Parts: sequence; structure tokens; C-alpha cells
Amino acid sequence: QAQLVESGGGLVQAGGSLRLSCAASGRTFSTYTMGWWRQAPGKAREFVASINWSGGNTYYADSVKGRFTISRDNAKNTVYLQMHSLKPEDTAVYYCAASAVSGITTVSYEYNYWGQGTQVTVSS
Repeated sequence: QAQLVESGGGLVQAGGSLRLSCAASGRTFSTYTMGWWRQAPGKAREFVASINWSGGNTYYADSVKGRFTISRDNAKNTVYLQMHSLKPEDTAVYYCAASAVSGITTVSYEYNYWGQGTQVTVSS
């Protein structure tokens, strides 16, 4: 059974950094586009970042561009989200997702697998 498990969330002060990891198991996701999404309390889930199968193409939401970096290690079946200069508005549950679509996608229904999420809380 394919599974995505996020880790690395926590409480951090504004301006701080966190690195999220997403470990995949049950199948190889090396050919999948991977993405990070987030959902703040009372808000809809929103796209954060996406990376294609090779890692050669990435795309970010404007709200995180220049502060977050998505990367992947296909040998470890793991995707990362490095977050710097965190702001209170980055507080959310962060989800890892995998899409069989070729190339970058920012559309949630094009993601076939989702993790359970990891909480990120940024204090002011």
C-alpha cells in the first residue's frame, strides 16, 4: 500500500527555519511529480510547491517564493521542503502529495496520493 509520511513540523519563531521531509513507501515515486500543500485553520488547502520527477523543474506559490525550496532524493524515495524566513501566516498543516501527471501541477485533484500532514506553527 502506497503511503506518504511527513515529518519535521513543529513550533518555530518568526524568521526561523524548518525542514519538512516526506518519506514514501509501498511503491516507487521516482516517476511522480511531488508537491507540498498546506491548510491553515478555517481556510482551504492551498498549493505551496511542486517538483517534477527528476528534480529539474520546480514551481512555487508566490507567497513562499524565495523563502521555501522543494527538493527530492529519488534514491531515498523522499521529498523535502526547506523553509526559511518563516512568518506567522505560514502556520498550517503541511501535506505531501504525489501526482502521476507529467510535469508540474498546482491542481489538487491531479494528486493521487496524500500524506496525513505535519503541523507547522510560527509564533510572532
